[in-house]
Amino acid sequence: MPRLFTGLEIPSDLAAELALMRGGLTGARWIDVADYHLTLRFIGDIDPETADAVDEVMAGIRRKAFTVTLEGLGCFGGDKPRAIVAKAQPSPALVELQAEQERLLRRVGIPPETRRFVPHVTLGRLRNASQTAVAHYLGTRGFLTRRFEAANFLLYSSRDSVGGGPYVVEAEYPLA
Repeated sequence: MPRLFTGLEIPSDLAAELALMRGGLTGARWIDVADYHLTLRFIGDIDPETADAVDEVMAGIRRKAFTVTLEGLGCFGGDKPRAIVAKAQPSPALVELQAEQERLLRRVGIPPETRRFVPHVTLGRLRNASQTAVAHYLGTRGFLTRRFEAANFLLYSSRDSVGGGPYVVEAEYPLA
């Protein structure tokens, strides 16, 4: 069964810049630069027939290209930090693309996403990192606003046991 998700690819020049944020935090497992992406919708483990249905409905999406703005670093997990991320502005175009995918995936039998959509690029996963260490890391990293053009979105597959890649592009869908 493939484990699928949709996302936006991070351009290589921006990915190289994000890679400079790696290091200096005990307990971090940094994501490979080639695997940076902005997840739109995690789909999960599905059978091949459902994967074909997912591909078909994603191919039917007709939206315009748009600009994505990354606006700083943050962490997920609150009292128990679990990820370092580059935060993305939830622009109307980005949120509407994600919401359309959610609606279409429900139509082909994918259960609804239970988590609120918070656009981001995961830079590292944390294990046993203290709040203090994470706060220090975030406070010492300068990250200015960066933008990129989302001219397409992708259907990715991943392996269940790996977490954080490697990811394989299964399909590409243009944004006009």
